Formats: sequence, C-alpha cells, structure tokens
Amino acid sequence: MNLIEAIILGLVQGLTEFLPVSSSGHLVIFQDFLGMNQPGVTLEVILHFGTLLSVLVIFGRDFLELLRFPKDTAQRRFLLLLLVGMVPTALIAFLLGDYMELLFDSTLAVGVMLLVTGGMLKLLTLLTGGQKDINGMQYRDALWIGLLQGVAIIPGISRSGSTITAAIWRGLDQATAVRYSFMLAAPVIFGATLLEVKDMIAAGIERALLINYLAGGLVAFLAGVVAIKTFISLLKRHKFHYFAYYCWAAGAFTVIYALIKHGFVF
Repeated sequence: MNLIEAIILGLVQGLTEFLPVSSSGHLVIFQDFLGMNQPGVTLEVILHFGTLLSVLVIFGRDFLELLRFPKDTAQRRFLLLLLVGMVPTALIAFLLGDYMELLFDSTLAVGVMLLVTGGMLKLLTLLTGGQKDINGMQYRDALWIGLLQGVAIIPGISRSGSTITAAIWRGLDQATAVRYSFMLAAPVIFGATLLEVKDMIAAGIERALLINYLAGGLVAFLAGVVAIKTFISLLKRHKFHYFAYYCWAAGAFTVIYALIKHGFVF
C-alpha cells in the first residue's frame, strides 16, 4: 500500500462513511476498478480511527455531556436510547456479520445494493420531518434505527442513509434524526476499530509503511468532517435527491462493469 493508494482510500473512507453512499461499497468498487490491493488491517484501523475522530469533533460536546452521566432527564434518556439502538446492530453483526462480509468479494452485489440505497434516499426526500425530539422518541424507534444500521453492514447499503430514513420515517424531527444517527455511529466505528486492533497486533505493524497509513488516516479524518457538515447542510436544504441519483448511477455503472468483467457471479 503506497502513499497515493493510502490517501485515495482515506479520502474515499472519510467522504463515504458519512455521506449516504456506502463507504464499504465504494472501497470494494475502488479496489476492484483500480486494481488496488486490500488495504490491510493496520490501514483499516487507522482509517476507522480517523472517521471516528470526525464524529467526535462535530459532536464532541454532546458526547462529553453523556460521559458525565447527566442528571438532566432528557440527556439520560438520550443515553439510554443510544444504548438501546446499539443492541440490534450488535446482534446482527455477531450473528450475520460473517455471512454479510462474503458480499465484500462481490462487486456485482455492491452495485445492486447501491441501487437499493438510491431507492431509500429517494424515499427520504418524500418523507416530511416529524415532530419527535428526544423526549418524544420511543425505545422502539431506537430499535428500528439500530436494526437498519445493522443491515448497513452489507456493502453498498448506506449506514447514514438507512438510519436517517428510518428515523424520519418513525417521526423524528430532522435535528434529532441527524444527531441520533451520527452519535449512534460512533460506538459502531469504535467497536469495529477495536476488533481490527486485535488483528493488527497479531499481524504486527509495518513500520516502513506507517507514514502512509497515518497520511491515509489524516485524510479520512478531514474528509469525514467535511462529509458530516455537507450531509447536514444538504438535508436541511432538501437536496438529498442528488445522492439518490448518484447511487442509482453508481450502482448501474457498477453492475454493468461487474457483469462485463466477472460475469453473473455474486
């Protein structure tokens, strides 16, 4: 993994982790289309850590309030809702994660899932924001959002697109939907990073490539900050249909490309 490849993967990871276009799907496509090697566990750890820092920078004050075990009733409720939302995601990852990861070897499957993501994002543009804030949000809302986040383990299914669509469909207002979705992502990214750290320690760190990995992580962090701010801005301005069209175009291109290169093989 040379410096340019690490930077490209960092840019792709940072932008697509939070924009509703599926980071895992784009990494599969880029690696196949550009003939790039698998990033390796060390780079994966650093890229995930970079995107985790992006969330912490944007929502740092919110996390600090939660970590202080807030006395405020609304804040305690929000913390419980985050914990409840993590349950279905964790169960899906534990029970079905290995099966879903098989799809990482199929560019064709990623293309099909991008078409599905485009449909979800188009649905989001048709939904009007609800009235529920944290006080009105129910635990079943959190479970539903967490379930959709778990399904987004499938490459090509957008995590942010799935959770925001689920939240607004359940009647959350936009501000609450965005805040809950991105803060729910942090423990998932942190958990994935911890799992990869174990593998990284077992494999050893290639010191000669460490500067490349750090560069990729820095790019992922900066791109993640830009992506989160862009996401929130476009959602407020009702411009989400652009992402739907992008996913449809990217999905159609990927399906055609995969069929030409690999044939009808999922």
